[in-house]
Amino acid sequence: MFTGIIEEVGTILSIRKQNPTTQLTISCSKILNDMSIGDSISVNGTCLTVTTYNDHSFSVDVILGTENKTYLGQLKVGDRVNLERALLATGRLGGHFVQGHVDGKGKILHIQKSANEWIYTIEAPQVIMAQMIQQGSIAVDGISLTVFEKHQSSFNIHLIPETRQATTLFQKKQGDAVHLETDMLFKYVQALNTNKKTLTIDDLLKAGF
Repeated sequence: MFTGIIEEVGTILSIRKQNPTTQLTISCSKILNDMSIGDSISVNGTCLTVTTYNDHSFSVDVILGTENKTYLGQLKVGDRVNLERALLATGRLGGHFVQGHVDGKGKILHIQKSANEWIYTIEAPQVIMAQMIQQGSIAVDGISLTVFEKHQSSFNIHLIPETRQATTLFQKKQGDAVHLETDMLFKYVQALNTNKKTLTIDDLLKAGF
């Protein structure tokens, strides 16, 4: 489980094909402090497992199923990636609950700069749009963000300069792909409400809310 608050931007050091997996080695510094083999790390919003690490980098294996659902297979040596360690039970939840299970890929349609923010318009598949509400949460490349405007096949996110500079969105441009993960709580409510006209308090209580 993650929060979508990016801790560090790392750099792809090497990519090694080991059919049916691909090993990514990523250089970083901050998140190595308490790393262990087997730890879960969010890499651009994708939950991956640490297989090896040293004083300046760590490696993860990407299975074929994950490659097919994400753009991790298109990464190149030198590319920058958003990194976040799994949430500690004693930590602050600064973003929202992010599982690191990418629902699909979106595409940046437009980037607009205003006085003190950047507005990204992102195209998304209909199945993802159906799990999104205006002012709700969305993880974009693992970053916890708010859906400010929802359109028929796209949505807008607004970034303050701090968030843009501290993540890989600083390098993203029109036409680039992004990983999308919708709000876990919304998915559960949607599942409970399937084939029902109304969702009651009893439904939520039975589901553990």
